[in-house]
Amino acid sequence: MKALVPLLTLLLASPIALADSCVDCHSKETPNVVKDWQLSKHHDADISCDTCHGDEHSSAADVDKLLTITAETCAACHSERFEQFAKGKHALAWAAVKAMPTTHAQPMALNQGLKGCTGCHKLGLKGEAEIADLKAAGSKFGQASCDACHTRHTFSVKEAQQPQACQTCHMGFDHPQWEMWSSSKHGVRYLLKQNGTLPADTPAPTCQTCHMVDGDHEVRTAWGFLAVRLPLSEDPQWKADQITILQALGVLDMDGKPTPRLEVVKAADVARLTKADFDRERNKMLKVCGDCHSANFAQNELDNADKLIRDLDHLLAEGIRIIAGLYQDGIIPKPANYAMPFPDLLTFQDAPTAIEQTLFEMHLKHRMRGFQGAFHANPDYALWYGWSEMVRDLQEIKEKAAEMRAAKGHKVSQAP
Repeated sequence: MKALVPLLTLLLASPIALADSCVDCHSKETPNVVKDWQLSKHHDADISCDTCHGDEHSSAADVDKLLTITAETCAACHSERFEQFAKGKHALAWAAVKAMPTTHAQPMALNQGLKGCTGCHKLGLKGEAEIADLKAAGSKFGQASCDACHTRHTFSVKEAQQPQACQTCHMGFDHPQWEMWSSSKHGVRYLLKQNGTLPADTPAPTCQTCHMVDGDHEVRTAWGFLAVRLPLSEDPQWKADQITILQALGVLDMDGKPTPRLEVVKAADVARLTKADFDRERNKMLKVCGDCHSANFAQNELDNADKLIRDLDHLLAEGIRIIAGLYQDGIIPKPANYAMPFPDLLTFQDAPTAIEQTLFEMHLKHRMRGFQGAFHANPDYALWYGWSEMVRDLQEIKEKAAEMRAAKGHKVSQAP
């Protein structure tokens, strides 16, 4: 928090002279930045450019003297929201992407250049060394995190409260929550309310309604990003399938004991690892649902989504075991960097064969659509983009495996 000392000093100083100087120059150089600031509450409160950026920059030649803007910069005034954010999953977005093995195989422009996963996962708390690396790679103007939703330089609360504020990141291949929500009845009602077709007081939940109750910036879900959790299910089949998936994620070893990678998962907070953690988030969501639905209806809907995860897990686990069997029988080589005799689900598109690529899509694309579609009240995503695609993925894996075995003169055998 050392960076806050000069910031607080600036907050106590008169901003007028420096602000006039900044505005005079930037009205010519970046006029829309000035216009954004003039529309903001910061402008109305005399929070000027130097309050956040410092007073060392005065020309194009000394841009590197600008203070690096981080979430801690915003914490000087917005301490409560920062503390909520710091405890939540968005604060760990950077840590999560750095933990993924595939991130480090991406081109520099996608990774340090913030054009791939890190284009959204730049959101999150970072250390000074990480910020220095990003600046060296060309990202010179700060890593504020808050501005991912409250975009610069209006930093509008009203903007961040709209579901469209979430759309940029929560869409696409592995987490199309925008597409699911906006085409669900929840989303349709809200968008009709937003365009004036429905009255302004029409109940219609947004992303923020369910995931940021009363503006709480912690933002957690019961199942987490990958829909894996501890403790394991008491259902014997589901438990076996969960163990297989956790082994393919590299967090359990072949004896079912935790691996060092589990510590990475804990640090990135992508899963609930105790019953108390799961129940706390589930009860929060039941309370939100209860604002519009009966308690029995809400409980039933979430229970059915849980059961769909069970069924999706069974399909995925079977696909994992088939490919593990190919490793075991020498049909395809197990990559040397895989810690266990299972395909590594975190290698993503770097999986080395076509059959492993099919498993990657089964896991990260179609399973995600299945369970997220169920929780976002979108039947089409739950079925056609989720469950149905996984059934077809598994059939493709079975047929490819049989062809590969036949080509090697092997009989079909059971995976471990």
